[in-house]
Amino acid sequence: MNSKKKDIRWTVSVALMAAIVVLLANTPLGMIQLPVIKATTVHIPVIIGAILLGPMAGAILGATFGVCSLISNTVSPTLLSFAFSPFLSTTGAVGGIKAIWISIGCRILIGVAAGWLWILLKNLKVPAPVGLAITGFVGSMVNTICVMGSIYFLFAQQYAEAKEVALTAVFGLVMGTVTASGIPEAIAAAVLVDAIGFALIKAMPKIMPEKKKADAKAEPETV
Repeated sequence: MNSKKKDIRWTVSVALMAAIVVLLANTPLGMIQLPVIKATTVHIPVIIGAILLGPMAGAILGATFGVCSLISNTVSPTLLSFAFSPFLSTTGAVGGIKAIWISIGCRILIGVAAGWLWILLKNLKVPAPVGLAITGFVGSMVNTICVMGSIYFLFAQQYAEAKEVALTAVFGLVMGTVTASGIPEAIAAAVLVDAIGFALIKAMPKIMPEKKKADAKAEPETV
């Protein structure tokens, strides 16, 4: 009976976090339109969900984020939306599969990486505020590096044509995006995940009383 209640609470919690992801993805705060690409903050609830509910929840939330990204790039396309929407593929079915990987597959990796990294840091007795900041930063960088890296390896030619530059210039442009956009996003994620995640971790025993003893034992003591 306790296991069934725990499963129901886990499912409801994932559904609530997924609703937050969808809400953010459909507001200006979630998908910030830039001249070439859409910067995002939607990965933050994915990371927090992975921390609170585990890597499986993180994968589900990441997939939710990915589907929202695919729809957003299909409905409101930008210069690089061909890399995120199979419906805008310029290279047929193969390009469509690549686009699904970038829009959904890379986002699933955010939740999986964040969930397992948090477990590792807890096992290493890293203080919660430090662990949360690290997980937020790394989770965000997984998003940026995986997405931009996949664009470089899978769509370099199309990227060069869209930007009207030589193929040899693509690597520098990708690295410029990682540096100029990815690092600030990661720093913001570290701060927000730290603040929001710490408050929610403290509240979790009240939400799920059966986990109180385990959480109290696992949570590193802070000063």
